[in-house]
Amino acid sequence: MLVAGVDSSTQSAKVVLCEAEDGTVVGRGSAPHPAGTEADPALWWTALRQAGDGLLDRAAAVGVAGQQHGMIVLDDDAQVIRPALLWNDLRSASAAAELVAEFGGPQWWASNVGSVPTASFTVTKLRWLAKHEPEHAARASAVLLPHDWLTWWLMGGPGGTGAPAARRAQRVTEPVTDRGDASGTGYFSPATGAWRPDLAEAALGHPVAVPRVAGPAEVVGHTGWGAALSAGTGDNMGAALGLGLRPGDVAVSIGTSGTAFAVSDAPADDPSGAVAGFADATGRFLPLVCTINAGLVLSATASILGTDLDGLSALALGAEPGAGGISLLPYLDGERTPDRPAATGVLRGITTRNATRENLARAAVEALLASLADAADRITGEEGQPPRRVLLIGGGARSDAVRRLAPGIFFSEVLVPEPEEYVALGAARQAAWALAGTPEPPPWPQRAAASYAGEPQPEIRERHAALRDDTATWDERTAS
Repeated sequence: MLVAGVDSSTQSAKVVLCEAEDGTVVGRGSAPHPAGTEADPALWWTALRQAGDGLLDRAAAVGVAGQQHGMIVLDDDAQVIRPALLWNDLRSASAAAELVAEFGGPQWWASNVGSVPTASFTVTKLRWLAKHEPEHAARASAVLLPHDWLTWWLMGGPGGTGAPAARRAQRVTEPVTDRGDASGTGYFSPATGAWRPDLAEAALGHPVAVPRVAGPAEVVGHTGWGAALSAGTGDNMGAALGLGLRPGDVAVSIGTSGTAFAVSDAPADDPSGAVAGFADATGRFLPLVCTINAGLVLSATASILGTDLDGLSALALGAEPGAGGISLLPYLDGERTPDRPAATGVLRGITTRNATRENLARAAVEALLASLADAADRITGEEGQPPRRVLLIGGGARSDAVRRLAPGIFFSEVLVPEPEEYVALGAARQAAWALAGTPEPPPWPQRAAASYAGEPQPEIRERHAALRDDTATWDERTAS
């Protein structure tokens, strides 16, 4: 029996077709999404149908994982009012600050919805809509997330072609979501598993309908060809499910930005706002920390040194640990964790004796890893307390230097799973779970992974922490 998983990301729609029993991938497809920070959801539907051509109709069950936080507002006729605002649209930054202040500050938000809203969160986009497009806000009757909308259209409503014409004529009137994706809105409590409609209403100015929250293994509907539809989830939750992440593990993703996330049995409550207290796709929780600077630190340094990423890796491995005393603070574009939007990169300890291309390359790799290790510390709750395992994924994990230096800076074994579409794979695993109806997801074998080990190098973390803390006051003065 075959199941399909969809990853509807900012950049593209990707579909994997898998054996339900063990997750073996038997087919793949992809199609691009338009660039930008807002998009017409109809284009996602077109891309999904293109990516799934010849794949989706072979599946007995389908799951959709989508980019988190995106705001799709619908009118009374279930029509999209304006292009969806995506997670990376930051125009609602001032709205985020307003909402945090209105409800008693960061601790209140962390205690009530698990996260302190930033410009990414849907609730801040609703407030932006109310202030800047009041005519659209007044028409808003319901709000959905990207994965909710695609799942709804696969069921045939309000205008999707997934269901037979007879069912489309009846119109499916109940969109659904899951705990994981709902936890990124800013008006859902992961701890209680319930919406906070009062917060959505306060942001928008009037009540707005939200989707039903389905159970993790629930079949929420069927497609026109009879395939079961699972509840779906957010992209980070899909990745955790696809990786087979277990309590005690930390996944570190190095893309343009960086993320560290872990599966937990307890909800997060971090008033600093650094840890987003998400739910996962299984009934547990998924604390997550995001950094602005990750893969671009490597590419920027490579450009300065007149090489490419492979050349940067070779240079870094040619230097001794500690980069001859050079430390880099890698906050090149400001930083989200820690919250220092006015920060810049800082190079410390450079002399005529240690100013080599090798040391500069090594300093960049060590800085990136130390910054991400800081993020992982916030999830584990104890600085210097190593996770059981670190799973390193994303484009930056292809760097040999990153792989080899990571164990010493994370103080832990590092596993680099084979390249795979883990978000789509997690969505497929959820679909298989919905078919099986078991208490836990099917035990798909974990993908092959290269293992890396090394002696802890606390001195690198200590130098990073000193540079981070020494420059904090300067950043605050610059911001003011």
